[in-house]
Amino acid sequence: MPDNPYRHLSLWWDTLGSPFVPRAALPGDLDVDVVIVGGGFTGLWTAHSLAVADPSLRIAVLEKETAGFGASGRNGGWCSALFAASDERIARDHGHQAALDMRRAMRASVDEVGRAALAEGINCDFDKGGTVVVARSPAQLARAHAEVAAARTMGASEEDLCWLDRTQAQALIGAEGVLGATYTPHCAALHPGRLARGLADAVERRGVSIFERTTARSIESGGSRTRPRVDTAGGTVRADVVVRAVEGWTPSLPTQRRALAPVYSLMVATEPLDEDFWATAGLSRRETFADYRHMIIYGQRTADGRLAFGGRGAPYHFGSSVRPAFDRAPRVHAALRQTLIELFPALAQAAITHCWGGPLGVPRDWFSSVGLERHRGLAWAGGYVGDGVSTTNLAGRTLADLILDRKTDLVELPWVGHSSPDWEPEPLRWLGVNAGLWTMTMADRAEARTGRPSWLAGRMERVLGH
Repeated sequence: MPDNPYRHLSLWWDTLGSPFVPRAALPGDLDVDVVIVGGGFTGLWTAHSLAVADPSLRIAVLEKETAGFGASGRNGGWCSALFAASDERIARDHGHQAALDMRRAMRASVDEVGRAALAEGINCDFDKGGTVVVARSPAQLARAHAEVAAARTMGASEEDLCWLDRTQAQALIGAEGVLGATYTPHCAALHPGRLARGLADAVERRGVSIFERTTARSIESGGSRTRPRVDTAGGTVRADVVVRAVEGWTPSLPTQRRALAPVYSLMVATEPLDEDFWATAGLSRRETFADYRHMIIYGQRTADGRLAFGGRGAPYHFGSSVRPAFDRAPRVHAALRQTLIELFPALAQAAITHCWGGPLGVPRDWFSSVGLERHRGLAWAGGYVGDGVSTTNLAGRTLADLILDRKTDLVELPWVGHSSPDWEPEPLRWLGVNAGLWTMTMADRAEARTGRPSWLAGRMERVLGH
């Protein structure tokens, strides 16, 4: 059995726990019913949903590297009900009921991932312990209370999102300086690498063809007399529908260079930690955790007793460039380690065993989307802004309904058919994205110094339309 050449990509790839088996590349021209470009969660859940709904369909997945290579195998392992656009934004654009429907669908998707993984025999360490988000300064405390108040106006109950005082919060997470926290049960911690690889095996068992090491050079739409196609070095694939599911790599396609901005999120993981540490650190149900700073951080207690911890802060690279060298940024990884020690001082002597990162896809309006242009035979899903582990499952089920022309509640959700504007051309894109990252960093520093909410962050929120 060949060794796993992708171990370096992340903790998850290094701890798959099963032999790595490479798949063959596309050997020549192919004719199918549906071809999916991208072998990550979006592509795999779409293939899975289609194969379950209609086993007679001829489905092919084309993957440039190997299934789970991108964000699907490198993320924080949060299977959450978070959606890129806020409830308030959705309600403003589509109405209050549409926002409620979207939130309900996202919560159901968390459970659907766990159900499907169990049904397919995928051991991905799925534990639905919820999420605790701590407030560690007066400014963060104000945002926490505001989030709970906003949730109540959108119909969220105490069971969906609740406020925890200092004592209640510390009973869940023994982080330093906690003043209070919010808690939601709508999140599971999981091992995303095992989920991605297990899902790829599952769709193959259902008759889907996965071709790895197959780069899509272009996607061509269909017309009244032609079918859409994907051109690769190994051959041309023609289908009734082509699904674009490449997230952070979307700008590599000739007609999609400004559709999404690939923004890097980086992570570190500790060595397995002993029971003395966990006795005070908590997270006994593997609650995922974060805090209310502006520059996002996120963490989980892994099934083997590590802390896997990540955050934003890496720069956007000119021209939406995506390169392996960008996966590691010593300055950012060092800052993540320092933040982890600030949260849990007992980790000062703990070894960091893994450092990694990768790009996620950010649409110009921060609004994820899924859709099908039937007259052109082109479908898409993406722009998850880092909240894709569960959203991809919803995307896959929605795409299956759209492709099979099924009139379900999923195809009526407000993200279906949403069209985000293109990002600005360079150098405006580079200036704008990095200015946003700088602004949030400065806002956090100002709040740490003054204890007051930053006007800079408020201004950026208005610019983004949140």
